[in-house]
Amino acid sequence: MTEQVTIRRVGANEAAACVEALADLLIDCVEGGASVSFMAPLPRERALAFWRGVAEGVAKGERVLLVADDAGGQLVGTVQLITGLPDNQPHRADVAKMLVHRRARRRGIAQQLMAALDDEARAERRTVLVLDTVTGGDAERLYQRAGWQRVGDVPAYALMPNGEPCGTTFYFKHLP
Repeated sequence: MTEQVTIRRVGANEAAACVEALADLLIDCVEGGASVSFMAPLPRERALAFWRGVAEGVAKGERVLLVADDAGGQLVGTVQLITGLPDNQPHRADVAKMLVHRRARRRGIAQQLMAALDDEARAERRTVLVLDTVTGGDAERLYQRAGWQRVGDVPAYALMPNGEPCGTTFYFKHLP
């Protein structure tokens, strides 16, 4: 089932205005067990500080921030394209923080975010994208369906929010 959502690129001013809603989304995902760089329980101030930093990166032109709003105007998903990379990688970007609120999952929102991300990467003239995800997690199927190529796994690379070690799988995608 694909839910009708609005996917949009958020500029610097709007990114700063979305910090509260993005923090709510991040906290929900961490509480739900997502390994997205934070441990549970995630203090609200830490989530807010993270998103303020993202907003600063958007303002500096180092990140592209996409958000998904549901039909009621609630922010239910996000993903980032990190473009502030070394000088020898002007053609590449990292994908980060693919998040969909637990109440909005399994409705095609992540797939729509990833398709929009591809479009934004092309607009930024980025032809090689890289991401990582929890080995064996639900996101692996999403990325494989979207044309991402598996590079390999690193066992015990990170921790789940509850402190349990988890493996990480790395993927890349070449855009035409």
